[in-house]
Amino acid sequence: LEQAARHARHCAACMEKLAGWNEIGDTAQALRAEWPSDTLWPRIDRAIRAARRIHFRAVAWRVAAAVVLTIGLGAGSFFAARRSHNNAFDREILRVSALDQVERTEKAHIDAINQLERVAEQKLGHDDWPLMVSYREKLMVLDDAIAECQSNIDRNRQNAHVRKQLLAIYSEKQHTLEEVMRGGNHVSNQ
Repeated sequence: LEQAARHARHCAACMEKLAGWNEIGDTAQALRAEWPSDTLWPRIDRAIRAARRIHFRAVAWRVAAAVVLTIGLGAGSFFAARRSHNNAFDREILRVSALDQVERTEKAHIDAINQLERVAEQKLGHDDWPLMVSYREKLMVLDDAIAECQSNIDRNRQNAHVRKQLLAIYSEKQHTLEEVMRGGNHVSNQ
C-alpha cells in the first residue's frame, strides 16, 4: 500500500484513482452508524433461528403430508386393483355359468330336433317322392353346415355369432323336418 502511494505521487493517472478510492473510504467512514443497543445482533440471531425452526416445521409437515398421501394412494390403488380383480373373477364365473346354461339349453333343443329327425327318417327313407328327395338333400346340406358351426364352436365356446348361426341352422332343420312330417301325412292321405 505504501509502495502504491509512492508511485501515485509521480503518476497522475494513479493519483486520480487513489484519490477516488480515498474519497469512497472517507464517505464510508462518515456513513458509519452505531446502534445504541447491544441486544440488536442477539435479537437478529434469535429471529433467524426462529425462522429456521418455522421453515423446518413447514418442510417436515410437507414431507409428512407427502408420505401420508403416497401411502393413501398406494393403499387405494391396491384395494381398487384387488376389487377389480375380484370383479373380473366374478364376471368370469358368471360368464362361464351363463355359457354353461346356454349350452345346456342348446343341447336340449338339439336333442328335441334329433328326436324329431328320427321320427321323420321313417317317412324320408321309404318315400321316393321328389319332394322327399329334396328334403333329404336339404337336410344333408343343413347337417354339413351344423357340423361346420359345431367345429368352430369347439375351437371357441364364447363365439356368440357362430352360436347364433348354429341356432338358425337348427331352426331351419326343425322347420324342414316339420314339413317332412306334414308332407308325409299329406302324401299318405292321397
